[in-house]
Amino acid sequence: MQRRRCPAKIRVRNILKGHIVEIVKGATTSHVRIDIGGSVVTASITNEAVADLGLEKGKQAYAVVKALDVMVGID
Repeated sequence: MQRRRCPAKIRVRNILKGHIVEIVKGATTSHVRIDIGGSVVTASITNEAVADLGLEKGKQAYAVVKALDVMVGID
């Protein structure tokens, strides 16, 4: 995966450009699935954010990853 520059002015290192493959809306939260070159990441955002950003299947979007920690597990 290759890091991309996001058009918004934000400071974060992990910006992944892709296309929305699915949006599953719940009562208050939507799960937005973004295909990043064959890998899919899922973001949980409010339904209001989906509407404000005009998100829809097939549209280009950025997954902006800002994590405090990453856990690793094994079988």
